[in-house]
Amino acid sequence: MQTYKQTFEPPSPSTTTPGFDTLVVGAGFAGAVMAERLATQAGHRVLVVDQRPHIGGNAYDRHDDAGLLVHPYGPHIFHTNSNEVFEYLSRFTAWRPYQHRVLASVDGSLLPMPINLDTVNRLYGLKLSAFELDGFFASVAEKVEAVRTSEDVVVSRVGRDLYNKFFRGYTRKQWGLDPSELDASVTARVPTRTNRDDRYFTDTHQSMPLHGYTRMFEAMLRHPRIHVMLGTDYRDIVHLVPWKRMVYTGPIDSFFDHRFGKLPYRSLQFEHVTVAPPAPGGFVQTVGTVNHPNDHLYTRVTEFKHLTGQQHAQTSLVYEHPRSEGDPYYPVPRAENTALFKRYEALSEQVSDVTFVGRLANYKYYNMDQVVAQALVSFKRLQQTPALNTPAGAA
Repeated sequence: MQTYKQTFEPPSPSTTTPGFDTLVVGAGFAGAVMAERLATQAGHRVLVVDQRPHIGGNAYDRHDDAGLLVHPYGPHIFHTNSNEVFEYLSRFTAWRPYQHRVLASVDGSLLPMPINLDTVNRLYGLKLSAFELDGFFASVAEKVEAVRTSEDVVVSRVGRDLYNKFFRGYTRKQWGLDPSELDASVTARVPTRTNRDDRYFTDTHQSMPLHGYTRMFEAMLRHPRIHVMLGTDYRDIVHLVPWKRMVYTGPIDSFFDHRFGKLPYRSLQFEHVTVAPPAPGGFVQTVGTVNHPNDHLYTRVTEFKHLTGQQHAQTSLVYEHPRSEGDPYYPVPRAENTALFKRYEALSEQVSDVTFVGRLANYKYYNMDQVVAQALVSFKRLQQTPALNTPAGAA
């Protein structure tokens, strides 16, 4: 797979040029969707700029030295309940059906995660039926007057023991904070089931791009009115290239030069390992991802061939090590951080020629489909803006 690299050389001051209608900062999901819609639907000339040497943002994938398709920035598994999002992306890729499954290493066993009927029965040596599991959860749940924290969410639902075995250690590694210090939204994302459904997601559409995410992004950005500059900080060209409107998908605090201070993020360090599986062409793990809530410094291990369906003699795994410094991956969900973001959001509302789109610009953890949905909505709103329909350089 070749990385898509279409570049644009900034014009000299003496060159007469209509410039670009829109400067898009970031070539991830938010930026690519906005660029594609603006070029295709609004007829705009679009310049997409990204600091990284590739398109696709964190969803970028590539073949490693062994020829295995891997996700350098950790596993990206597509799932959505939105027909609109799925149909939109289907214009740029065919799909491989894939339902993700996760096991958690707890007390020497690999148990289904999210917690379900089999998890409880195997962990405690019980023979509960699906009808009896609700009663079990009720018997171990702790009464919480007001659910405010991530700890509250879990202990009020499944009790202290399951919380300690599956959630507390993982959360402390992932966030560098105890669940009692984090907003309820962190653990509320993980369901608890009373049946034997061991799929990590239950969305209507669960698939992986057939030829990878990078190929999908290539198709999105392959338009004669879209130009891409890679390995470029937008600040280096923002005053050199004429443009009328900006779509900004980077960190909102960085856009405003951290005027009120930096918004906290958690980052990850990825350790990629390619090995020969026990059986030629087979796997090391029985499922795509194994969580390690209580052992090791890493949180989880993902084996890519489960995700991609690739046939290969070797196999590639990635170990995720949470970090406090590095690329911004996860906004830290605490009240004081939300308050700080609101101050930046208020500034953004005063900038009339910039549209802020995506997880970094909104300081919110979005799934991939949510980013696409937000970008599509943002474009529709822009369509209602009279200036959007005025070509660059027009009188």
